[in-house]
Amino acid sequence: MCGIVGFVNKLDHKEEIIKKMSAKLKHRGPDGEGFYIDDNIALAHQRLAIIDLTLGNQPMYNEDNSIVVIFNGEIYNYLELKEELKKSNHLFKTNSDTEVLVHGYEKWGKDLPKHLRGMFAFAIYDKNNNSLFLARDNFGIKPLYYTYMQNTFMFASEIKAFLEHPLFKKEFNEEILGPYLSFSFTPTNETFFKNVYRLDAGCSLFFQDGKIKIDKYYHKEFKEEKQSFDEAVESISKVMKDSVQKHLLSDVEVGSFLSSGVDSSYLVALAKPAKTYTVGYDEKNYNEIDYAKSLTEKLGLANKSKIISKEEYLDAIPKVMYYLDEPTSDPAAVALYFVASLASKDVKVVLSGEGSDEFFGGYNIYRQDVDLAWYNKIPFGIRHFIARIAHLFPEVRGINFLIRRGEKLENSYIGVNRVFGDKEINKVLKNKAKLKAIDVVQDTYKEYAKESDIVKMQAIDIDYWLMKDILLKADRMTMANSLEGRVPFIDKEVFKVASKIETKYKVTKDNTKVALRKAAKEVIPTDAYNKKKLGFPVPVRSWLKTDDFYHQVKNTFEEEVAQEFFQEKYLLKLLDDHKNNKKDNYRKIWTIYCFLVWYKVFFK
Repeated sequence: MCGIVGFVNKLDHKEEIIKKMSAKLKHRGPDGEGFYIDDNIALAHQRLAIIDLTLGNQPMYNEDNSIVVIFNGEIYNYLELKEELKKSNHLFKTNSDTEVLVHGYEKWGKDLPKHLRGMFAFAIYDKNNNSLFLARDNFGIKPLYYTYMQNTFMFASEIKAFLEHPLFKKEFNEEILGPYLSFSFTPTNETFFKNVYRLDAGCSLFFQDGKIKIDKYYHKEFKEEKQSFDEAVESISKVMKDSVQKHLLSDVEVGSFLSSGVDSSYLVALAKPAKTYTVGYDEKNYNEIDYAKSLTEKLGLANKSKIISKEEYLDAIPKVMYYLDEPTSDPAAVALYFVASLASKDVKVVLSGEGSDEFFGGYNIYRQDVDLAWYNKIPFGIRHFIARIAHLFPEVRGINFLIRRGEKLENSYIGVNRVFGDKEINKVLKNKAKLKAIDVVQDTYKEYAKESDIVKMQAIDIDYWLMKDILLKADRMTMANSLEGRVPFIDKEVFKVASKIETKYKVTKDNTKVALRKAAKEVIPTDAYNKKKLGFPVPVRSWLKTDDFYHQVKNTFEEEVAQEFFQEKYLLKLLDDHKNNKKDNYRKIWTIYCFLVWYKVFFK
């Protein structure tokens, strides 16, 4: 895993500038650095050495040095591609997967990403025509940002690298604050830094003569196929064994994160890494360490664990927000930081279980069409009328149910973890939100207009929750600790299998991820295959009721920064109602608090 950064401009002092930018990414690759600089461009690479430790340094070149590449990620089918490229008379100087990109670009040009299986963000500079080609993997496992300002095109693995360029203008983008409050993360490719964009997953960017052209090379397709339950389970078993083996490809030791749930337990049971890592809390229902140790003892593996204290958790938040670049109120981000720190003391690579829920139907909300079939039998016109009346009442659980079931999915569902509704956003913000959350997701709804509601929800959660929150925090928290995180569930071959599985094998009245759990049961020697989904449980809800945590948040809500964007009285009421057990507001409180901490890190 690595960090990449570059800019196109005929500035003097390129070397000084690119070295400052690259230094901001040192945590992504402390094993070495490399630069390419000419009159037109400056490129830099920070290396975390995983494959071909001796010869894999970057930038890397083709035979005549006319093609230059810097790359972040891993290409799991590089050995197969290397053999194919050798047949076309391409000469290889290393055993690195990076070199496949150089010669692959010579052979396939802009179609190169379509041939790759892995996680990647790379930049290829063609000296022959002064063009720059960027690409990001199918599901956005690896990050890539770009901006074009003052006649300078810049790109980087993390936004913080841009801050070191003298022509970068740092401005806060308030327009996406409303959507952030709904999603709890940045759901748009436009970021909180004005004029800075993330290249979307499955997309490539071509820059030449001052012009940017973006193409989408990968489109997810859901094609359910008629098959028996046993056939579905067998297809999952086969592809997961293959994916895990591919993700173990490394010249250094690979460990694994491990919780109590089916996803990481399945990976550990398949991979059998010598070392696993778990974090927990000294509070009832928030500690998965015993479950993890039970599995590793049965498999004969080592497990290291850490109890995260309330004080450690709270103190780490500013540091976590710095590494994230953009705010997220997902409490698991801090937990990931600690478990990554724990693992980084022993290994350079870990497996992690992200993506299973989105691919195989793991969220309880996907069961609504099954569980609530009785309510759906009521004619839509009547349900819609009930919903219009429900809109007049405060947003609470029962009312929200009536609203959701009386609206078309396209007009209501933005993801599995919505925080604020539109009405409340305009009560809490000083300036009225210009962009509604539902408008953010309409392109996905248009693309999957003919699919079932469950498939539409999966598509929304893949495009937003998975790509723009889960994978962002997974990358940033591992890289903050110079650790490569690999996600075997998020693999294009795994998705091909998952997309063919019928809904009835994903969710039933009794459970979620039904076919996946059966496949996992075949190799997991405990009952983790059937364990209720917990996510990455963190006791923020209860901590907010303790005096020290409460006062830390309250003081932040009363600061000038908070008053610049939010209605202070409304914030304090949310906080006090939660502390006094009048209403469970922890997710709303935490979403605002994390934003304010992040804002102070980058803009104050």
